[in-house]
Amino acid sequence: MTADVLITEVSLRDGLQIEPVVVPTADKIDFGRMLVAAGFRHLEVGSFVDPRRVPTMADSAEVVAGLADAGATSHALVLNERGAQRAVAAGARHVRLVLSASDGHSRSNAGVPTEEAMARIGRAAEILRDGGVGLEGCIATAFVCPFDGDTPVDRVVRVARHYAELGVEVLHLADTIGAASPGDIRRAVTAVGEDFPVERTGLHLHATYGMASANAWEAFRCGIRRFDAALGGLGGCPFAPGATGNIAADDLIHLFHREGVRTGIDTSRLAALRDRLAELVGHALPSALAQIPAAPAAPRQAA
Repeated sequence: MTADVLITEVSLRDGLQIEPVVVPTADKIDFGRMLVAAGFRHLEVGSFVDPRRVPTMADSAEVVAGLADAGATSHALVLNERGAQRAVAAGARHVRLVLSASDGHSRSNAGVPTEEAMARIGRAAEILRDGGVGLEGCIATAFVCPFDGDTPVDRVVRVARHYAELGVEVLHLADTIGAASPGDIRRAVTAVGEDFPVERTGLHLHATYGMASANAWEAFRCGIRRFDAALGGLGGCPFAPGATGNIAADDLIHLFHREGVRTGIDTSRLAALRDRLAELVGHALPSALAQIPAAPAAPRQAA
């Protein structure tokens, strides 16, 4: 299907990373293939981090390998040199590097403040480039930090420029705890625009304070066409107190389709996918459409 926006489905990484249940590898791979069959062409499937800290991601190498021929671009996260080495050894072709704009979250997530994490990411990027891996960058706590409060825009720009120096292809701004407002989105997108114009910028949104859909629409109005989302609103960061699920892919698709924006997703498949994901994690999912329940609207012609 033709699409006006690119939605990267992140259930297999950001969705599952905070869950107490460890989903079997074969089930992850099967679910990833179901997502591809529904029209998702980019998936976030794992994270090459210390499995002692995030045991749900311990099988990321196997999931990457299992989805290599699925017909979609599979992304995995990397925080440091060791993760980069594991990603290359696993045959990963696309990696997202992660840096926190705030020191508080960087210490919680990466174990070091932002400046030190930037040096680590530089070394990791070199390993990945030498391994022929495509690079994207993500700035965590790009708007608000659970430890430091509002993140100054100049810190976001500093990290964005570091990514530009490393040659990453796309920059993702993450509202890690879901506390950003539409104004925050607009200011950050504008601020990083010199280094990453809107066509190379994406958003990773969480729904904690109920503003995710408003933020997504504001980003779209600003020219953003790349969005992360997890089916049913699953997910959260285990190293950011108070963070809840991602913006729900089903709700986001519904919003876009009602406004005549094409996503390329077959909406008739999403209810069954959501049910399967709820079965895998053992609980109901929090998206608005999961409560009705209803399928997202089919795409309609823009006015």
